[in-house]
Amino acid sequence: MNTTNLSIQIRKIEKKDVPQLLPLIYEYIVNFYQCPRPSEEALKKLVNHLLDHPSEGIQFVAETGTNQLVGFVMFNTLEAKRMAFLYDLFVSPTIRGQKIGERLFETCLSYMRANDYSHMAWETAHDNIVAQALYDKMGAKKDVWLNYEIK
Repeated sequence: MNTTNLSIQIRKIEKKDVPQLLPLIYEYIVNFYQCPRPSEEALKKLVNHLLDHPSEGIQFVAETGTNQLVGFVMFNTLEAKRMAFLYDLFVSPTIRGQKIGERLFETCLSYMRANDYSHMAWETAHDNIVAQALYDKMGAKKDVWLNYEIK
């Protein structure tokens, strides 16, 4: 593709984009991240779910002046499933040590697996050693990704 003077438009995805978007998603998942190739049905289900429920994730595409899709941004595509994000887990300090945190965590994990989520992710402060000990005990692995934020 000639990139000289390439006109690119960024816009929200539309239903008509799905057939052209799938090869880009495969390129991203399989070639770039070297993850297993999800089924076409799983990818279509994810993309259409987000199209039908934009409050769960908005998708944008980069389109050339010749109507060719050359890029995308969307919520959770690595495994073509929705992911679960654990926002908060708290047990009152007066009752800690009774495995309540483990039970709460296991409940989330069971729900995530029963509902076919790809994975569960969460964040904790660098100095929250108590939480990190719980997560390590539960078999979680520290992620290799860096978290960024902007306000």
